[in-house]
Amino acid sequence: MPHQDDAPAPRSHTTTTTEQGPFCTARCTCGWRGPARRARSQARKDAENHTGE
Repeated sequence: MPHQDDAPAPRSHTTTTTEQGPFCTARCTCGWRGPARRARSQARKDAENHTGE
């Protein structure tokens, strides 16, 4: 039986980028989704900034 004082482990944020036509979007396992970008590098930067929060 788990102790009531044990806090659940924090969920990690795992980001990916997906492409839909000419746009690339950063997404996270927590449900966050960045704006659609034409530049893949900007979508990757959005993902990096999200995990750094």
